[in-house]
Amino acid sequence: MMKADVVIVGAGHGGAQAAIALRGNGFAGTIAMIGREPEPPYERPPLSKEYFAREKTFDRLYIRPPQFWAEKQIDLHLGVEVTAVDPAAKVLTLSTGESCTYGTLVWAAGGDPRKLTCPGADLAGVHAVRTRADCDQLMGEIDGGVRNIVVIGGGYIGLEAAAVLTKLGCKVTLLEALPRVLARVAGPELSAFYEADHRAHGVDLRTGVAVDSLVGEGRVTGVKLGDGSVVPADAVIVGIGIVPAVGPLLASGAEGGNGVAVDDHCRTSLPDIYAIGDCAAFACDYAEGAVMRVESVQNANDQATCVAKAICGQPARYHAFPWFWSNQYDLRLQTAGLSVGYDQTVVRGSVADRAFSVVYLKGGRMIAIDCVNMVKDYVQGRKLVEAGVSPDVEKLADASVPLKELMPA
Repeated sequence: MMKADVVIVGAGHGGAQAAIALRGNGFAGTIAMIGREPEPPYERPPLSKEYFAREKTFDRLYIRPPQFWAEKQIDLHLGVEVTAVDPAAKVLTLSTGESCTYGTLVWAAGGDPRKLTCPGADLAGVHAVRTRADCDQLMGEIDGGVRNIVVIGGGYIGLEAAAVLTKLGCKVTLLEALPRVLARVAGPELSAFYEADHRAHGVDLRTGVAVDSLVGEGRVTGVKLGDGSVVPADAVIVGIGIVPAVGPLLASGAEGGNGVAVDDHCRTSLPDIYAIGDCAAFACDYAEGAVMRVESVQNANDQATCVAKAICGQPARYHAFPWFWSNQYDLRLQTAGLSVGYDQTVVRGSVADRAFSVVYLKGGRMIAIDCVNMVKDYVQGRKLVEAGVSPDVEKLADASVPLKELMPA
C-alpha cells in the first residue's frame, strides 16, 4: 500500500505548485502526487497556443525539469487515477487496484472536457484541446492532410484553436450557440472585436447556431445544424467548457455540485482534505462573495500556495487577485478582475488600431479591465481594480490620461 503524509491528486498547475510550495515552506514530510497523464507536470495554456502552433516543443512546457521532483523527494505516480476516497480511513483507491493512505489530501484534479451529447459525438475525428495527447492526435491528423475543421464553442479555447489552425493553413468554421463569442466572460465590445478579427483572418464564424448532430460513417464528415444545413468537416474540435473532476470526492460525502465546495482556506467539508484549482468552488472576494469556480493558472497556483502554507502551520484566507490572458494572432489580451455583474463599460483607445481596453464598472466602481495590446493599461488598471476605485468616467474614457492618474491620492 502506498502512503504519504501529503497526497496531491492532480499533476497540473495546482498540484505541481502545491508540492513546490510545501517544500518551499519547509515541509519535511513525505509528498506523493498522483496524475492521470503519463507526463510530469507541464503548462496547459501553451497547448492551444504555442505548442499547437509548433512554436514550442513539449520539453519547454515542463513546469519544472523532470528531475526536479525526485530531487525534492516528491514521488510522482503518473498514468494513475483515483477512483474512490475513504475519508474516515484516509485511504484512496487507485485505478491500478492499489490503495494509498494519506495524512492530508490536496485535490487538484482539474476537469474533463465537456462532451457533446448529440448523435455522432463519439465519431473519430472529434477532438478536445485539454491534454498533450489531445493536441498530438489533432496535430497528427493535420500533418496527414486534414484541412477542413469545425470548432464548436466560442470561448477562449475555441478562439485560440481557430487562430492557430488558420495560421497553419486550415479552413476553419467556428460555431457558437450564444449570440456572441466570449459571452460568459466579456462585454459585447470585446466580443464584437474578436468576431470581426477572426472573420478578417478567414474564419467562418457563426453565432446563435445550434448543433443538431455530427454526421459521418465511422469518422466525422460534417456538422448538422439546427436549421438542417450541414457544415463539411474533416475534423471537429469541441471547446464547450469542462466538467470538474470531483466525482470520487462527492461520492465520499464532500459538499458541492458544480465543483467541490471549499471554505476561505480551500478546505472541503471532509476532514484533512483541501481542493484547489478548476474543480474548487469558493466564495470569491472579487465577485462580491459569489460562489464560483475560477478556471485560470493564477487561481490554481495561488490556491495551492494558500493550502501549502496552511499545511505548514501558516494559515491565511484565500484572497488572491484574479487575472488571465489569451493570445490570438498578433493580439495579446490581458484581463484583471472579474466582470461578473457589471452595469457599465468604458472603452479606452482605438478598436480600429487593435489597441484598446474595456473597463467594467459596477455602481461606478471598477471591477475588471480587458486590455488588448495595451500593457500599460493592464499594469495600471489592475491596481485600480484591486483598490476598488470609482474613477471619473470622462477621464477613464480618455486614453491620453494614464490610468495611474485616476488613483486617489
